[in-house]
Formats: sequence, C-alpha cells, structure tokens
Amino acid sequence: MSLTCEFERVSLPLEHDFTISRGTQSTAENVLVRIEDDRGRVGVGAAAPSARYAETIPTVEAVLPDLLAVVESVGDPHAIQRIEREGRAAVGDNGAALCAVDVALHDLAATCLGVPLYRYLGLDPGRTITTSFTIGLDDTGRMREKTAEAVAAGYPILKVKLGTDRDREIVSAVREAAPEATIRVDANEAWTPREAVHNTEWLAEHGVEFVEQPVPADNPEGMAFVREHGALPIAADESCVRLSDVPQVAEIADIATIKLTKAGGIRETVRMIHAARAEGLAVMLGCMVGSTALLSAGAHLAPLLDYADLDGALLLGEDRYTGVPMPEGEIDLAGLDRPGTGVHEPE
Repeated sequence: MSLTCEFERVSLPLEHDFTISRGTQSTAENVLVRIEDDRGRVGVGAAAPSARYAETIPTVEAVLPDLLAVVESVGDPHAIQRIEREGRAAVGDNGAALCAVDVALHDLAATCLGVPLYRYLGLDPGRTITTSFTIGLDDTGRMREKTAEAVAAGYPILKVKLGTDRDREIVSAVREAAPEATIRVDANEAWTPREAVHNTEWLAEHGVEFVEQPVPADNPEGMAFVREHGALPIAADESCVRLSDVPQVAEIADIATIKLTKAGGIRETVRMIHAARAEGLAVMLGCMVGSTALLSAGAHLAPLLDYADLDGALLLGEDRYTGVPMPEGEIDLAGLDRPGTGVHEPE
C-alpha cells in the first residue's frame, strides 16, 4: 500500500463574530489534510491552531511537509502508533498539525475497514451525550438575542463566554432568554481567584452548572483556591494541554477539558481521557472553532465523555464538509451512515 498526502489552507466564515476575553474572530482559519491510499480511499483531517498554544496557520504549514513525509514513508494508515511516534520526533510539540494528520489517518483506517470510527475504537454508539452551544461575548442585548436563537434552534445546553465588567448582567440576560437551559460559563482565564470565588456565588444563584478556566493557567494555586472556596465545580481548559498536565489538573479542578487540537490527535486524547478518569476527574471534550473535518472526529469519542463542547462547526456560516449528525446538539453516532469519521462533501 502507498499513501499520498496533501494539505490546503481554508478560511471559513462564521455565522456571527465570535468573541472571548482574549479577542474576536469573524472567520475560522484551518488547514485541511487529505491522505489517499492507492485504491482511492481518502481520510480527511483539519488543523485549527490557536495562538494561545503558540501555534498559527503558518507554523502548521511549516511542519506539515515533514509530518506528511513520515506518513508517506510508512505508507500504512493502520500503522498509526508508528506514525505518531515518528511524527512527534520529526516536528515536536505541534499539536494542531499532529491532530490534523492523526484524524485523517483514523478516518482513512476506519474507512478501509468499512466501519465508523466509533466502532474502530470499540465504543458504544448508544452511550451518547449532547454538546453545548456557545454564546460568544457581545453587547448584552445581542447576547440575549443569540441565546433566544439557540433556544429556538433546540439547543438545551449553552456555554456562555464571560470575562467582562458586565458578566453579571450578561448571565442574567442569558438566563432570562433561556429559563430552562443548562448553562455553563467560560471565563477564559479572565478573573482573579477572589473575583472567581465571588462570581461563583451569584452564578450558582442563576443555576449555572460549572465554570471553565476562571483564572490564568499559570496560576494553579489560584485555580485550587477557587475550587476549594467557590460555589461551583471548576473545569480546567487552558490548564490542561497535554497528558503530563492531568495529575496537576486533578489537584486544582473537578473537570478536565481535553481537546484533540491540544493533545495532538485521537490517540493522545484517549490516553488523556483515561488518565483523567484514573485521577478522579470528570471529562469534557472541547474544541476550537473549525471545520467538521475536525469536529466530527471528536464526536466519535462521545461515549467516553461526561460533557461535550463540540460546537465549533455549528458556529460556522459555511463549511465544506458534513459529518456526524448533531440534531439540536445531540451527538447521533447511531445515525451515521458512512465509515470513518463520516466526513464528506455534501452532494
């Protein structure tokens, strides 16, 4: 067997500008990876790099030739362990690029066997969960409108971005527009530890389920303080990048937020999920804003999760691909009628 690889940069428009405490984006900049075998079967993955983790589109494009050279040299989509080992040796800690290639390999390997990825991984499609839908920062009235739109679209779980001087006003507006919804909030490192503890008290009064990354990742003592004194469970996202972070996360949070892009692909993500379980943590799989070529792969891991935040492709105005069905946020693995990740270009 032989493999041929290619990649391209794509700019995907968002339905609405997406703002968090660190900045705003109106497009999702991704790099798509395609790996094709000598029988014309194709695996697709995508890189959605974040400057927060020292990766950009140019850094992904810079390392992909060396990484894809490893794939072509090995020439076997089922040799994922070897490709991962040699790929990491070749390009180092470039999670987004590694992720794009790993996802494409898993897509191709499962496609070659004629099975969906969840079955390739031995997972139970009946144990599914519902993803949250993110309400990005905006003026308060617009956030209320976006919330009403999400509720009307049937999304029962909302994740609200915070990190402003009007956070309390925002949460009140969102709760007013979504009185029955499950609400989670994400401060993206914007608060001090004492602010976070205070905020959890009124957030609890609004029925918020948990708070994600309330304080900067470089302040683990602050995270631990919030966990000990706050009124809500704490999820660690920016504090939980790689496998070696998991033991410390268990000391400072209740939930590990793991992402394919941070971990470098499916294999490392699964290792992180099991490590988090061993440490007594609940697990949420999160995402970057990006193509279904990436997000659909994450959806196949739903049977391993407590929580899902896999709405990155749902926030797009246009996407080249479709994949795992997510009606009203429910990850419907059993409804997938294609092998691999299920990603394909609509006819």
